[in-house]
Amino acid sequence: MADATDDRLRLLIERIERLEEEKKGISDDIKDVYLEGKAVGYDAKIMRQIVRLRKMPPDDRKEMEAILDLYKAALGLG
Repeated sequence: MADATDDRLRLLIERIERLEEEKKGISDDIKDVYLEGKAVGYDAKIMRQIVRLRKMPPDDRKEMEAILDLYKAALGLG
């Protein structure tokens, strides 16, 4: 029984380790794309903001933008 449990745990740990390696590779690829954008004149910080906005549901994004506009207007940044 203990051997089966030990094998199962080892397999789970090895799977996590493989996934962590894949995640690091993907993270490096994403970083490279931002650097490529920066190299051709785009602002990487703004690109990250756009990616974040595109992930948001449209209604949430509209609400956030409306509140941001309201705050900007209240502070004279409009």
